Amino acid sequence: MQFRHEWKHEINYQDRLILQTRLSAVMQTDPHAINGEYKIRSLYFDSPGDKALLEKTDGVNMREKFRIRLYNGDTSFIVLEKKSKINGLCAKESCHLSAEEAGRIAGGDFSFLASDDRPLCVELYAKMNSQGLRPKTIVDYTRIPFFFAPGNVRVTIDYDIRTGMFRTDFLDFDTLTLPAGDPIIILEVKWDDFLPEIIKDAVTLPGRRSTAFSKYQQCRIYG
Repeated sequence: MQFRHEWKHEINYQDRLILQTRLSAVMQTDPHAINGEYKIRSLYFDSPGDKALLEKTDGVNMREKFRIRLYNGDTSFIVLEKKSKINGLCAKESCHLSAEEAGRIAGGDFSFLASDDRPLCVELYAKMNSQGLRPKTIVDYTRIPFFFAPGNVRVTIDYDIRTGMFRTDFLDFDTLTLPAGDPIIILEVKWDDFLPEIIKDAVTLPGRRSTAFSKYQQCRIYG
C-alpha cells in the first residue's frame, strides 16, 4: 500500500480560474474527463456511532473510511475504496464492483460478500458485521483533474459539493441532492516522494492555508 502526501486548500472562484490556467500549461488533463472535468458520486459508510465522522472531527491520527464511487454516472466502472490516513499520509485501496453488487450493498444486502475472494470486499463485510458499518450518505461533486508524471502528482479542483443527506440510493440518479452549505471549492495536491518545484509554484496562492476539509464531514452536517 503506497502512502502519499496530501495538501488541501479552500479557494475561491477567482483562484480556480487562475489555477486552471497555470495547471493547464504544465500538467496533463485526465483523458476520461469531459470538457476537462467529471462528475463524482460517492456513497460513504459509517458505524451507528459515526466512528469515521468522529475520528475525522477529532483529528485521530490513524483512521480509515470506506466508500463506493462512480464517475459521470457510468455504472460499468464502480469501485469500492478504503482510504487510510496515518501520520498525515494517505493511502487508498480499491477493487471493482458490478452495478448489481453496488446496488445490493447500498440497499443493505451484503451477505454475498462473505464468500467473496476480493480482500477489500472481505474486509468491508467483516467491518459491517463487527463495527456495524452501513451506507450513510451520498456525496456528489464536480472535479477538474490534472496529472504530472514526475513525483506521481495529482492536482484536483473540486466544486459543487452536494449532499444526499440521509439518502443512500447510490444508483438512483434522480435522487435529490442539495448543496452542502455555502459554495466551497477545494484544491487538492497529492504526490509520492517529492513535489516538483514547477507544480509547487503553480499551486501556490497568496493567503491560502492548508485545511483538513472533508467532503463527507461537510455533507454529514445535513444528515
